Amino acid sequence: MSAVPQSAAAEPSRAALEMIDRLIGFPTVSRDSNLGLIEYARDYLAKLGVKPHLVFDAREKKANLFCTLADDPARVAAAGIVLSGHTDTVPVDGQDWKSDPFKATHRDGRIHGRGTADMKGFIAIALAWAPRFLAAQQTMPIHLSMTYDEETTFFGVRGLVRDLDERGVKPAGCIIGEPTDMQAIVAHKGKRDYCCRVRGREAHSALAPTAVNAIEYAAQIIAFIRALADRNAREEPKDHRFEVPYSTLQTGVIKGGIATNVVPRDCEFLFEMRNIPATPHDAMSAPIVAYARDELLPQMKRVAPEAGIEFDLGLDLPAFGIAPDAPIVKWAMELARTAHRGTGAVSFATEASLFANFGIPTVVLGPGSIAQAHKPDEYITYEQVAACEQFFARIIESQPPGR
Repeated sequence: MSAVPQSAAAEPSRAALEMIDRLIGFPTVSRDSNLGLIEYARDYLAKLGVKPHLVFDAREKKANLFCTLADDPARVAAAGIVLSGHTDTVPVDGQDWKSDPFKATHRDGRIHGRGTADMKGFIAIALAWAPRFLAAQQTMPIHLSMTYDEETTFFGVRGLVRDLDERGVKPAGCIIGEPTDMQAIVAHKGKRDYCCRVRGREAHSALAPTAVNAIEYAAQIIAFIRALADRNAREEPKDHRFEVPYSTLQTGVIKGGIATNVVPRDCEFLFEMRNIPATPHDAMSAPIVAYARDELLPQMKRVAPEAGIEFDLGLDLPAFGIAPDAPIVKWAMELARTAHRGTGAVSFATEASLFANFGIPTVVLGPGSIAQAHKPDEYITYEQVAACEQFFARIIESQPPGR
């Protein structure tokens, strides 16, 4: 563990900095297990006399942790605030780091390491404050939530909210501690991914009319997707809170064919859509599926009855939106002392929409900057750590917001 400076007054607490150091030391890249970090947090919280609840993935290689910081969790199951963060990080492969990304390094008022901003910093500060949250349980019950696979599939948080539903736990509000420089974020775009598989009929290219070229039909679907994207840019009502103020579609990966003199039987491609809150995912995907089914597939089957087009849904994350004057938003902004900055919207995805869809009023607000996330030498500043601690101190002295 790197040395934490001895200076004091307006600095973040030693406990918070040391906890950040410790969590950065767990290499929880999404492709790997997060159990080392989860088990450490479980044991740390158990020593405080509370009972963390773990929800494992199907292979029991990863887990969520949910912990109510109260002597009687059932008493506050429908009260208090969830402080939630994901434990997984993106990889460091091919990135040029000046220091070990999995060993926190302190320099120039910053803590460098993978996940410092996105978003182990928030989790670590919340863990460091757990004793104080526990002491304040009568006035402000706090629930800690730690999830897996936010950077990839969002499977972790889906399992967590499903488990909360089964156990009848529905707190009054939730703060997703993504790096927002402590500004309240009230909207983000949704994201839906598809894999489209086109099956045609192969033949020698000299006999192309007797075959069904899977690449050419895939290309027509891709062109249709692009036309929809262009139409959104022209016609969709704009949401100017976002840098790109309309819903987008794009094709990211394509593969097919084996040789230029063989009509390709198979082609598959991956495409995604990112919708603003006012536009449902289905309104974007339904025309694509209908075009392939009703226009292209009959043409293909006239030549090759065995031809087909399939769409496999991958990630399906709803857009998030909450009214800027919702009680949870006004409460969080006031305690964070960032009301003067107003609310914001972000184009990156978070777990907020899944908590909100479960019926828990949710706002995204946390320390650090998304501009530092996923980059070499990722960092969070001491100033932002201290700001988050001050936020937590005010939470302890407050009452939960109304629904």
